[in-house]
Amino acid sequence: MTKESKATETRRYTLEQFYDSESIAGNFISFDGKQVLFSGDKTGIYNAYSVSVEDGTRTQLTHSEEDAVLVASFFPEDNRFLFLSDKGGNEILHIYVQNENGETVDLTPGEQERAQFYDWSKDSKSFFYGSNKRNPAFMDVYEMDIATFESTCIFTNDKGYEFGSISPDRRFISLVKVTNANDANIYIFNRETENFIHVTPHVGDVQNVPQSFSGNSGSLYYLTDENDEFLYLKKYHIESGVAEEVVKEGWDIKFSRISKQGTYLIYGVNQDASTVVNVLNVNSGQYLKLPELHGGQFIDLKFSADEKLIAFLYNSPTSPTNLYTYTIETGTLKKLTETLNPEISQTDLVDAEVIRYPSFDGLEIPSIYYRPNVKAGEKAPALVFVHGGPGGQSTTDYNPLFQYLANYGYAVLAVNNRGSSGYGKTFFSAADQKHGEIDLEDCIQAKTFLKEQEEIEGEKIGIIGGSYGGFMVLAALAFRPEEFVAGVDIFGVSNWERTLKSIPAWWESYRDALYKKMGNPYTQTDYIRSISPLFHADKINRPLIVLQGANDPRVLQVESDEIVQALQKNNVPVEYIVFSDEGHGFMKKENRIKGYGAVLEFLNTYLK
Repeated sequence: MTKESKATETRRYTLEQFYDSESIAGNFISFDGKQVLFSGDKTGIYNAYSVSVEDGTRTQLTHSEEDAVLVASFFPEDNRFLFLSDKGGNEILHIYVQNENGETVDLTPGEQERAQFYDWSKDSKSFFYGSNKRNPAFMDVYEMDIATFESTCIFTNDKGYEFGSISPDRRFISLVKVTNANDANIYIFNRETENFIHVTPHVGDVQNVPQSFSGNSGSLYYLTDENDEFLYLKKYHIESGVAEEVVKEGWDIKFSRISKQGTYLIYGVNQDASTVVNVLNVNSGQYLKLPELHGGQFIDLKFSADEKLIAFLYNSPTSPTNLYTYTIETGTLKKLTETLNPEISQTDLVDAEVIRYPSFDGLEIPSIYYRPNVKAGEKAPALVFVHGGPGGQSTTDYNPLFQYLANYGYAVLAVNNRGSSGYGKTFFSAADQKHGEIDLEDCIQAKTFLKEQEEIEGEKIGIIGGSYGGFMVLAALAFRPEEFVAGVDIFGVSNWERTLKSIPAWWESYRDALYKKMGNPYTQTDYIRSISPLFHADKINRPLIVLQGANDPRVLQVESDEIVQALQKNNVPVEYIVFSDEGHGFMKKENRIKGYGAVLEFLNTYLK
């Protein structure tokens, strides 16, 4: 089918129809391999569900109407499970247990206590977790006995380490100390001797990320970009102190983990904005053949305890994430969920096309292009989308907002400007202390690519982004006010001086790294203010819509309040929506529908 004929036949769908598709996350196989646990927002807010591996029967396990339930794990020997939840998006997550009778207990009840689930002990009698109840700035490591639910601190974190993993024999804890966004050191803490082993001594900036310990607790897998542009996997032998290369892919390896019995090494590769998952049998050195699904990517692959069953999430640009199981011995593949709203035909959705265009200095900028739904000969407006961060990446996952905009005749170009992750450490560090400047130029140069597309109306190009991307929207309107026709700012930073001074306590270990990337608000005040759009809001003359969560701990509501007030003072068209029950990201369907519906109306008024 040609592009033109498809465009004329494509049906338009409402925003409610797009968000009537379900979003799911999490993937945990029960102890007996009969159920898979996940979170889904079928009710409008994330709740916990289990689904039968045998017949696909689905059971809703929690019934929250206010706060998202994010599953953490089934128990290793029964059908109890752990989940995380906060209050209205404030990111002060607590760990809860839900018993088989439906009773729920908060295991980390301190009002300001933020907790993170880490892992189960090998004997299945306890789990490890992080908590900042002793010191709000740092996460100590605790072990909780599941017979009594009493916890013991097993590592007191006074120097801002980030947790990596615990060895199966409980003897070792891997930790990472972040120096800046491009440099980190890995240490192994020996609980018996209370000594630290420095795993990654090096000169210059080298990124190091601890992964799992081996099944026999004798070595630690870790990611590093030492002497390479991309993160690759190494293995450190604790007794000898020798590190060996395990696998190198020519793209960043994003994660790795070891299956429970230690047979399989699972790792994911960030290959040009898509995830490629590989499973290596560490005994035979052979790769496991995974089921062939086309056009998408594996996400979050897990083994059952007996290593006979795999559960995984899979999505594509035109399909929301679904849950599958795969039986290794028989090669049986089962799809356990159908998340796309049945009222929507997948053939009406647009694919994600990975493209590159040259920036002002010739540097190639990788981006993802979503073509608009327009009839042959028609011209469409376009939006340059900027991801969050600093240092994030736009990927080829299913994005209902992009599909909605494309369905209504807007092109979207998701730009991975310099400073984005996934394209090597030189590209990642290229915008350090040049944010809102050199990376903004990359976004402006995206207009050249768009104008060259026959379906684009070159004089109707806007800019949209969230978080750091929202800052880039404001920066574009303030510093290059004639470039974009309109802007969509989703909880973006307007005043970096305030934001960098008010980052949440639990980000303490990353504070210096963030300062080295953006600038120090205490010693580089003039520079910080020079890149903060609020101090240059008098230059903004294009219409703007702003969406903000009232409970956002990262980008405070005042960041949006003040930029809106400045535009109102200057009589610039501005619309503002605040969600009283959201934080940094909108978890409730009704809020997404309200907010993004307003975005389309705004764009229809000022861009189309």
